[in-house]
Amino acid sequence: MGRSPRRDLLAGLTVAIVALPLALGFGVSSGLGAEAGLATAVIAGAFAAVFGGSNLQVSGPTGAMTVVLVPIVVRYGPTGVLTVGLIAGFLLVALAVLKAGRYMQYVPAPVVEGFTLGIACVIGLQQIPNALGVAKPDGDKVLVVTWRAIQEFVHTPNWTAVALALGVAVLMLVGARLRPTIPFSIVSVIAATITAQLFRLDAAKPIGDLPSGLPAPSLGFLDLSAVGSLLAPAVAVAALAALESLLSAQVADGMTVGQKHNPDKELLGQGLANIAAPLFGGVPATGAIARTAVNVRTGASSRLAALTHAVVLAMIVFAAAPLVSKIPLAALAGVLIATAIRMVEAGSLCAMAKATRSDALILVLTAAATIALDLVHAVIIGLAVAGALALRAVAKQARLDRVDFIPDLPGEHSAEEHALLAEHIVAYRLDGPLFFVGARRFLLELSEVADVHVVILRMSRITTLDATGALVLKDAVQKLNRRGIVVMTSGIRPGQRQVLDSVGALDLLRLEGREYATTPEAIVGARTYLEDAGVLTAPPAHSARASVQEHAR
Repeated sequence: MGRSPRRDLLAGLTVAIVALPLALGFGVSSGLGAEAGLATAVIAGAFAAVFGGSNLQVSGPTGAMTVVLVPIVVRYGPTGVLTVGLIAGFLLVALAVLKAGRYMQYVPAPVVEGFTLGIACVIGLQQIPNALGVAKPDGDKVLVVTWRAIQEFVHTPNWTAVALALGVAVLMLVGARLRPTIPFSIVSVIAATITAQLFRLDAAKPIGDLPSGLPAPSLGFLDLSAVGSLLAPAVAVAALAALESLLSAQVADGMTVGQKHNPDKELLGQGLANIAAPLFGGVPATGAIARTAVNVRTGASSRLAALTHAVVLAMIVFAAAPLVSKIPLAALAGVLIATAIRMVEAGSLCAMAKATRSDALILVLTAAATIALDLVHAVIIGLAVAGALALRAVAKQARLDRVDFIPDLPGEHSAEEHALLAEHIVAYRLDGPLFFVGARRFLLELSEVADVHVVILRMSRITTLDATGALVLKDAVQKLNRRGIVVMTSGIRPGQRQVLDSVGALDLLRLEGREYATTPEAIVGARTYLEDAGVLTAPPAHSARASVQEHAR
């Protein structure tokens, strides 16, 4: 923190200016009020900066968390949200102890892009009541609430609120393109507040009175009898906090050179931040991608910047609460609408949608589930669909190919002998994974083998074999045996033996010594079987059984 304090202090101040309207807006959107958003930004921001695993991460209230919190507020009230945040904090600490941070890398990019798009849509829709200047209708589904707000606006329009919200959003979006170094979020909010005060726009409802300071820490909100019913929402909040924080930390690493976060330590920092924030009336917090990006772009190099951001917001709480309380709610709605629009990167979405049909499907499903259900269910759906499609793609790699065994036939033989052997022996090579997804298709293919006397299965190229695959292989061998076809194998790997043995397939393959280490040995065994059965006569001059050693050499 002492390497370049001037740059870090300036970066922290800039982030605080950007974070102020966002903290106020997300606090209002969550249902606990602007003061809850400020308390979260100060307390959680400081704890995560000190104890987290990223030098550049900035934490606080976020739109994604607001999406999850709204239905919790509706169902359990403000005290329920504080209890959920506390439980989620302990769950995050447990995840850190279990070293679960490394599993973030397994979340597919289409899922991340999909829920980011869905979050942006939900954040924008959540601002419609304040942007239209109407009281927030009842309900926990954002589409229903938005529709009711529009209906109420049609009956009693409030064009003042609409003008303020649109003015703030347009100023932020256009200003960011023309002068990206200027924090137009705070500029537009100040302009909207001054306009509302000068022209006494009564229709522009302000935030309302804010406490001039943070409340004393307290556990008075905690209701132990309700902990059981709040456990499921707490798991959802903890999952989102972990996912968004680690994603934000990855973004910060990608924007810099030489910085790399510790995912498990980051989970610990977020856990401690979420334990502390509810004690001061704050909502659950996560790493904030937008604020973290601003922090990096303004030259931050250590935790001092994020800590400065929290300190500056604390000073605003203590020194400027009366001024902050006059900010119109419509102006904050405009800030969040602009933020939602800027979250959507059209180029990235188009690239992901054009990659493959599977990627496009995962992205659309995740986004739609985020809007219609909630973020946690959306991520679960996205991961489930992505996993199913990935398994389907892997299963398609499994092949059962009929191959020419003549090159592996020991000794020298005439064309007539080759033709005679080919009439009675057929060889198949198993390539790729043989597991539960595509195993049944393999069984059908192998069971349709033409009428021959011996089938040789070359198994050295099987990459994955699970219990289902082993059972299917056993069933196929039994079906062939019932048709009078002898099955011989070659190249069974040591790692496959345990799976085959567990379902009894290995004993079947070993029947009468029909398992061989190499394909030439299996061919010799097949020819010997045919000779013993009287199907073939032994070659008079050159014994194939004797020449297998020569071939192996």
